[in-house]
Amino acid sequence: MLLAIGLVGWGLRALFQDHVTQQLKAQLVMQLDHLSASVDWVPPGSISVSPMTTDPRLAQPLSGMYWQIDRLGTAPQAAVARSRSLWDQVLRLPTAPASYPASGYNVLPLQDAQGNELLTVARTLQLPEDDAPLLRLVVAGDKALLAEPLQRFTRMLLIALGMLALGLAVAVAVQLQLALRPLKLLRARLGDVRSGAVGQLEGSFPLELQPLVNEFNYVLQENADMVQRARTQAGNLAHAVHTPLSILANAAAQQQGPLASLVQEQVASARRQVDYHLARARAAAAVRATGLRTPVLAPLQALLRTMRRLHTERDLSFELAPQAQDLAFRGEEQDLYELLGNLIDNAGKSALQRVVVDVQLSLGQACFTVDDDGPGIPEAEREYMFQRGVQLDEQRAGSGLGLSIVRTLAETYGGSVQAQVSPLGGARLRLCLPVADAA
Repeated sequence: MLLAIGLVGWGLRALFQDHVTQQLKAQLVMQLDHLSASVDWVPPGSISVSPMTTDPRLAQPLSGMYWQIDRLGTAPQAAVARSRSLWDQVLRLPTAPASYPASGYNVLPLQDAQGNELLTVARTLQLPEDDAPLLRLVVAGDKALLAEPLQRFTRMLLIALGMLALGLAVAVAVQLQLALRPLKLLRARLGDVRSGAVGQLEGSFPLELQPLVNEFNYVLQENADMVQRARTQAGNLAHAVHTPLSILANAAAQQQGPLASLVQEQVASARRQVDYHLARARAAAAVRATGLRTPVLAPLQALLRTMRRLHTERDLSFELAPQAQDLAFRGEEQDLYELLGNLIDNAGKSALQRVVVDVQLSLGQACFTVDDDGPGIPEAEREYMFQRGVQLDEQRAGSGLGLSIVRTLAETYGGSVQAQVSPLGGARLRLCLPVADAA
């Protein structure tokens, strides 16, 4: 746009310069015509010029407008007559051509005594008297006369083009804002999909973008269906594997001897491996899924009620911190139950009287803390405890995953789990998981 405006400005200035040049040339030709009509031959050998009132600058010394008459022929003589504006100068013209064009004049390159460029028109004139010599009439104008109107026009042109450029820039900015607004909306909707707030691109889009939105929604739906099929197959696999394992475990429990013990041990190991890998597969599928959003307070309260029933013989207090925030986990509700259920159940086994659960927003993640007033965990074992597979009682709600699986599951979601010292005097397990955007 700026380049186009610059080219237009250059072209307009060149056109105006040519216009004022042609205008000055027309004035000079008019003065030449008046001069031709004013010249007379006065015998025996002089020339007279009637007063010319066409342009007062011809009578003003060094005004920039001049005329001069030269005598040609066998005894050429320069400046036999000249305008008062020439003062004491003489225009030095080249030798007169043999003929002039049909227009009756010729344009000559010329400079005055000060070296200023002059626009000059000249013609030869033969007076009707028999003894009249051949004359050359010259009218010249200083090209500096063109500078003032050209500068004034250039200044006005720059102002006009500047205002035009500003107006076009504002128009382009508005146009881009209007044109890119659907793309900004599309970007925001994609962000909602990425964050898990929605599962499809929603909103009204222009006709040019709607096919793209439809194709993207189709891909999202296909991906969701594929994830759902994978989760269903994982569940079917879990049931298919757990059933024969349960039969083997029951059969081994009814027998005595080394073989029965070996079968029970291997069945327990197989169950842990199946639970471990199925949990990882389910979490990986959930991480790739969109639109996942699980509020955390309701599962926490349900887990605390369950833990009170599981540990009712010990009269433990399972509490939710009053300052717990109402956040949403970007993942599966079942995974949240398994993660928190395992941590709270482990805290219940170690606690003497109290278990306190809290959840706060920290660095863009939902961080859960499970505190107990038990003996705590030695610092040397705080990392080791997550490396061991822990088999919990499968009859307890929310259990079934060891602490090693808790860490793997949390890291699959992009979170973390750590063991720390609790303000209650026992252990604190801190679990951080990605938080979903507000619905």
